[in-house]
Amino acid sequence: MPAYHSQFLNPPQLVGNMAVLPLRTQFKGPSPRDTSDYDIIDEALTYFKANVFFRNYEIKSEADRTLIYLTLYITECLKKLQKCKSKTEGLKEMHSLAISRFYLPGEAQFPLNAMYTKPANKQEEDTMRAYLQQLRQEMGVRIVEKVFDADTDKPSKWWMCFSKRKFMDKSLSGPGQ
Repeated sequence: MPAYHSQFLNPPQLVGNMAVLPLRTQFKGPSPRDTSDYDIIDEALTYFKANVFFRNYEIKSEADRTLIYLTLYITECLKKLQKCKSKTEGLKEMHSLAISRFYLPGEAQFPLNAMYTKPANKQEEDTMRAYLQQLRQEMGVRIVEKVFDADTDKPSKWWMCFSKRKFMDKSLSGPGQ
């Protein structure tokens, strides 16, 4: 069975070789506003449970690079949410994870430098950092809605069981984190 690829094939903008796609979000950033019911974050959440089992992932479009980053970020989110007992605690943890320091393509600590091109200049680097920050913030809010049960305020075991999986044997956090 092949991995799922992004359906967003014509991105309005590229930063490096990564697609900057429209988002349904209230967080500020370079991404255009999306009014549809389905965006790249919904797609990443939908395909996460299937794609996380793959060790290899063939990139077919720039949007696939965004999907790869989001899939790796979901894994990081699930690791953090394991320790949370309530939805409110989860939201706080996701906010702190989203605004914490993270690495960009081209930096030595970025795990996927072979697949992503380094930003060409300082302006592109700032745009990429702002876009990834926007993705991280919106993903944090949406994953908490998916993971925590509205009635019991407890995390779903059907999501938490994926916290130990590594997509493509990679992790956005360093070893031991």
